[in-house]
Order: sequence, then structure tokens, then C-alpha cells
Amino acid sequence: MRVLISNDDGIDAPGLALLERAALLLTDDVWVVAPDGNRSGYGHGITLRRSFEVTQRSPRRYACSGTPADCVIAGVSWLFRGDRQPDLVLSGINEGRNVAEDVAYSGTMAVAREAALCGIPAVAFSRPRDSGGDEEGERWLAGRLQGFWQAREQWARDGHWLNVNLPRRLPASLRAARRGSDKVATQVIIHSEREREHALIEPLALRNYLAGDGDENALIDAGYATVTCLNWHGHSQVPADILHEDGALEQIR
Repeated sequence: MRVLISNDDGIDAPGLALLERAALLLTDDVWVVAPDGNRSGYGHGITLRRSFEVTQRSPRRYACSGTPADCVIAGVSWLFRGDRQPDLVLSGINEGRNVAEDVAYSGTMAVAREAALCGIPAVAFSRPRDSGGDEEGERWLAGRLQGFWQAREQWARDGHWLNVNLPRRLPASLRAARRGSDKVATQVIIHSEREREHALIEPLALRNYLAGDGDENALIDAGYATVTCLNWHGHSQVPADILHEDGALEQIR
């Protein structure tokens, strides 16, 4: 099994090292292409109209000056060109949970989403910032990776990927979670102000951490590892009423 790992916290992040060690318990064909610095909140941005660099740090480990999605693109289109593509893409382990609207903002999600767009099974991992790690946790995580891989026919189809939020302590029981509501960037802090220029900061800590029955936050806080299956290509039917053109302007007025 060939595994490609990336993240948005950067190639030197401890969460990526933990995920890499767990993957190496299953296969020695593990590759890393990760940002050369923190790219949190970059979403699914890709680098257009300019180049980005990929630098080899050590055997099978590469640092990328681009975005998290660029890292997957570089792996699929450059690193493995003319060779066997990854069988599985892993993202994380992100420093901080990825729940609710984080799916839109997170570079961790972008890695898994880009892999899904390429038809490659992908799992994104996140964890609260004050979490620890040990060998027992690594073995537990390796077992979950093996389980996800063996069950891939059930979830890795039609643009689906898995979003896994780990609790502070491992091992932990897995639970299917309901997508909750947890608003990020609830306010901004004024960093500096001039006559016409205002520098604003969106602090990471300013979020609601709302928890509802059976949603991600509630289960993580209870010590469970949560799993949601996300789908890039999924859509709902457009209501017929909004397609009516006649009289639309009068109704708005």
C-alpha cells in the first residue's frame, strides 16, 4: 500500500509526525509532501499564475512552498508521474478540531478533498490543541488506518472522504457523528489603525464551540473519536420555484 501524507500545519508539525509513524506501522511505502510552513485556513486554494517549489528534505519527504491542495497536486502530477499513484492519502493530524464550517476553511480538509477529486481514498485527521501522543496511541491509530483502508469500498466513492476528529487521549472508541454548528471567527481584533488603513486579526480561539446531541463537538468532548463521511459531488435538488423567471422582480420588490 502506497500512502501519501500532507497537512496544513507544515511539514515539521508534530501531528504529521504522529500520523507518519502510525502509517509506517502498516507499510514502508509512505511519502510526505507537506507545506514548508503553516497554511491553516487556506481552504482549497491552489497556486495559479506563478510557480511553487518542492524541496526534498529526506528520502520520501518533501516540503512545498504552495498550499495544502498544491501538495496533493504535486504528488499526483509530479512526484508519482509515470509511477504508481498513492493508494491512500492521509491529512493531518491537524492541531485543533475540524468540525462544522471548518470543512470549508480548513487546509486539512483540502488535502483530503483534492485526493477525492483525483479518485484516491482519503482520510483527514484532527485533534484538540492540548493533546498528547504515545506508542499506544500510535498503535491504535495504525489499527484505525487499517480498518478504514479495508472498508474503503463502502465510503471512498463518488468524491467521498472521511473526516476524523480524535479526542485528547488515545485509544478511544469511534462514533459516527452528526455535523454540528460551530462558528469560526466570531469577531476580529484590531491590530493597528491608521487614517485609511485598518489591520485586523481573526483569532483562532474565538469560536463558539457549540455542542448538540450527537454532533462532533459533543462526542469529542465526551472522549470519542468522531467520523463523518463528506462528499464533494453531492447536491440537493434545486426547488422548482426559484427557476421561475416571470414576476421574480416584482415579488422581491
